[in-house]
Amino acid sequence: MDRIVYDRMAAHDSTHWWYRARREVLADYLTRYGALPKDARILEIGCGTGHNLPMLARFGTVDAIEIDSAARAIAAQRLGKPVGSAPLPVLDGVERAAYDLIAVLDVVEHIDDDVAALRAMAECLKPGGKILITVPAHPWMWSAHDVVNHHHRRYSKRTLGRAIADAGLRHNGLRWFNSLLFPAAVAARIAGKLTGKDDSDDSPPAKPLNTAFQAIFGLERHLVGRLPLPPGLSLITLASKG
Repeated sequence: MDRIVYDRMAAHDSTHWWYRARREVLADYLTRYGALPKDARILEIGCGTGHNLPMLARFGTVDAIEIDSAARAIAAQRLGKPVGSAPLPVLDGVERAAYDLIAVLDVVEHIDDDVAALRAMAECLKPGGKILITVPAHPWMWSAHDVVNHHHRRYSKRTLGRAIADAGLRHNGLRWFNSLLFPAAVAARIAGKLTGKDDSDDSPPAKPLNTAFQAIFGLERHLVGRLPLPPGLSLITLASKG
């Protein structure tokens, strides 16, 4: 990712509606479907500035990996211990058959060989372990945001399902989320393309809008997995060895 993406993450990951609401959605999803043992061993790969680590720590003992040195330093402060730097798709030096949960939250789209990355993660799982995956959806929504984030792709249900299967994994269902705000996001993307203002700036909006967006997105914590949501900005699933 461009340096500016990490800088914005560090500045806004505690206040931006997207980060805050997504953590609520992920926590509820893991509570309902993770079936994690008490004191689970958890690894977040591509943890960025570590903004998800306190949420994941509710479910067990957390380790983390981040390849960007500045973001890794911030994440280590939040985690209270060193954060690793082993890159995907190899994960060289990461303990095999060690983790009950691996979280890759908007990460695999950054990896050229996503299947090899998922295979390496699978090697690091304990028997019965799971990989929590979120990815940006809809290739037709490609924008400057994807370019500055160094994405290789956005996913459809078909392409994500195929990558998981090709890695020798099975999933618990591919579900849309960030669906309630999807129409507004589509309108903004179309307007940006028509006006030539396809902007990668993801700084938070004015406080009233930020609060409203967080509340709307946050409602999905009660819905994801319980109801078939309409298409959203992202996909979520739990994958495990077949």
